[in-house]
Amino acid sequence: MKYDLICIGMALVDSIIRGVDPKPVSASGYLAETGTLNAGGEAVNEAAAASKLGLKTGILCALGNDPAGEIVLKELEKNGVDTSSVVRTAATPVTTMFVREDGTRQSITNQAHRFNFHPEKDPALFTEARAVILGSLFRAPFDDPAVIHAVVSSAKAAGEMVIADTKLPNFRFLTLEDIRESLPLIDYITPNEDEARHFTGEDDPGKMAEVFLSYGVKNVIIKLGSKGCILKNKEMTLRIPACPVHAVDATGAGDNFAAGFVSEILRGTRREEALRFANACGAICTTAAGAGTALQNREQVLEFMRTHEKSNL
Repeated sequence: MKYDLICIGMALVDSIIRGVDPKPVSASGYLAETGTLNAGGEAVNEAAAASKLGLKTGILCALGNDPAGEIVLKELEKNGVDTSSVVRTAATPVTTMFVREDGTRQSITNQAHRFNFHPEKDPALFTEARAVILGSLFRAPFDDPAVIHAVVSSAKAAGEMVIADTKLPNFRFLTLEDIRESLPLIDYITPNEDEARHFTGEDDPGKMAEVFLSYGVKNVIIKLGSKGCILKNKEMTLRIPACPVHAVDATGAGDNFAAGFVSEILRGTRREEALRFANACGAICTTAAGAGTALQNREQVLEFMRTHEKSNL
């Protein structure tokens, strides 16, 4: 295989603003503690994290021929991600994120996020891998049922594991019913609690997972933030507690989680241990501003896990 993992989806720049003082200093001016520009987007975050964790990783995404696109491209290359399949376009999306003291955030998107490139037109770009991540389902380019089905069908025909990370829709709204024919082709779906609630209408994580399973998804992982995560399939349910940390910025924590889980599964790790590893990756991510700042390598994650286990004795 050419790759261990291919990540397909959104690439953008996050303008992250922390510690905004709501009191203006002038008629139109406000102060903030910090402001940074970071490469982002689900596919970018997952590809960079997976590469740091030791996977041979490629990415299929769209980047503008602009300064924002160069920021993302250089970050991917710095982290060892193969960028030969990147599609160059007119504009790179930029998201402005306001981060609160507890690490939670609000974001502002723009019309560039609607750009829908077409990965389904060239399956050879993503079918030479052991696994593929759709980052993220319900956002461009995976906000079109035909595109979703073409990609997951090609991936499964090539014998790939299919992981679908999810996102709340922004410009185009799909339901689980809209993509019914694609869901049985997904090996793992990884929504966070808010996303799972939105798509299933349920409040209990176990019931949320049951809805996804009823559509034919093989395994459901619901990311519960400070409450850890739950994995459910037709045979079993696993609940894994979170790793307590002082959160600075939760941007990209779910993407680091997904990359961590896939990296361990591809190593042959049991699912329970892979989930613990994924939790640790997500926790580490929150300790610095930006999705790709804190996580460094697999050894760092393993040491973090050992330290966390000792502190719980």
